[in-house]
Amino acid sequence: QVLLQESGPGLVKPSQTVSLTCTVSGSSITASDYYWNWIRQPPGKGPEWIGAIGYEGSSFYSPPLKSRTSISRDTSKNQFSLQLTSVTPEDTAVYYCARWQGSYYYYDYWGQGTQVTVSS
Repeated sequence: QVLLQESGPGLVKPSQTVSLTCTVSGSSITASDYYWNWIRQPPGKGPEWIGAIGYEGSSFYSPPLKSRTSISRDTSKNQFSLQLTSVTPEDTAVYYCARWQGSYYYYDYWGQGTQVTVSS
């Protein structure tokens, strides 16, 4: 069974950096043709794709967020992480990590999500 678990601070002040980690079990993040994604859903809005890191280590970012986003991985811990800089209240959302099946073009496993609130 594949499990993804997000972790990180629930409350961040404006202009700070939010750092989230997704710990994966049951699947290696280096296994071929899987892509490891960050997706968020602000209150009252639809989901927004933030970016991803591929099994080979390449990163992909949503253009509107690219300048503030960094996704990295720790293969020894089977984790991947998100850093979002210069946050504002508009970055308040539930943040999810999810696995994308490259061969079949769909998300097959999701974490349960973690709330991030940006407030002073």
